[in-house]
Amino acid sequence: MGLLSGVRILSVEQYGAGPFGTQALADLGAEVIKIENPHDGGDVSRSLGPYFHPDLPETAKSLFFQSINRNKKSLALDLSKPEGKAVFRDLVRHADAVACNLRGDVPDRLGLTYAALADIKPDIVCCHLTAYGRDSSRATWPGYDYLVQAETGYFALNGEPGAVPTRFGLSIIDFMTGYCLALALAAGLFDARRSGKGRDIDVSLYDVGLANLNYMAAWAMNGGYQPERSERSAHPSLVPCQLFPTRDGWIYIMANKEKFFPLLCKRLGVPELASDPRFADFAGRLAHREQLTALLDPLFRQRNTGEWIEMLSGVVPCAPILSMTEALKAPFTDERGMVAELRHPGGGSAKVVGSPFRTGDAADTLPAPALGDHTDSILADIGYDGPRIAALRSLGVLA
Repeated sequence: MGLLSGVRILSVEQYGAGPFGTQALADLGAEVIKIENPHDGGDVSRSLGPYFHPDLPETAKSLFFQSINRNKKSLALDLSKPEGKAVFRDLVRHADAVACNLRGDVPDRLGLTYAALADIKPDIVCCHLTAYGRDSSRATWPGYDYLVQAETGYFALNGEPGAVPTRFGLSIIDFMTGYCLALALAAGLFDARRSGKGRDIDVSLYDVGLANLNYMAAWAMNGGYQPERSERSAHPSLVPCQLFPTRDGWIYIMANKEKFFPLLCKRLGVPELASDPRFADFAGRLAHREQLTALLDPLFRQRNTGEWIEMLSGVVPCAPILSMTEALKAPFTDERGMVAELRHPGGGSAKVVGSPFRTGDAADTLPAPALGDHTDSILADIGYDGPRIAALRSLGVLA
């Protein structure tokens, strides 16, 4: 059960951004059916390493695949064949939405658009996630997160001054575009149920990459702002908002409201700094960032990170610098229940990061399916009998 219980989504998806977005919809209760080609191993991420779980089904061993495909079903169907397209159209009659994250020119060719499907389901919502859009000069280009990071300014923004251009440490544009897919599809469903008419909705990696530039883009386009990398991951205008060295590591301080700087000075044992004319407000602290940093560094070095966290938490925004492994094992992560264990009915389990949505519904977290796990049951649900399914399988349409 969930907020989207009763919603059926057919998803022609592979790799990262699309599956991440439909997983969010599945976490919220939608029935997400992965439509996968039985002749090429299905979703390419099923074979993506280097980490595999030995106890899971052969086509679902990839931990990358498990991380973005939980709570879904798999139907192995060849959409390149006329018989496969006919099966897909029958599925659409019983679905609410179609999601896909294929190259921009492919949805039209495979008949995944509203124009191709409206005659059989006028209220079907077709949501397309592409790299560069379906109607652009780059519609036929393959595209990936790191390429879009490179082209939309992320590499230039990340890293220390003077260092080589640096990508964001995660496939952040994939993930953000996946969430945009989920949001757009849910909005499309809302409108279709209100109006009785579906539509095409498009999101792209490139557009989302640019959209995420947000306030920095507004500064650049209207105020002549030229972004430069800041030392210690500092905020471009708020001070102090950066890394500080402690006796045993680092701490991040984020005094991003005027009220926090006096509180920080008091906890550091130097309340007089708050009234120093150089540091009296954000403008002064920005102009004298180096001088202020030079005064604060030796103070932070007097204690361990844990001691500072204990002294500052809940008073001044701060955080320790943890490795990913440390973050996953942190007590607060456990408190939030953010590690989920996927238990496969046939045996074997894998740990993944859980859903961020808190809806009040209690639901099992199911592992990503093996290729074609649900082909027969889904087709039976829409009225296909055993001989018909067997005939399609003999034609190579199903696996």
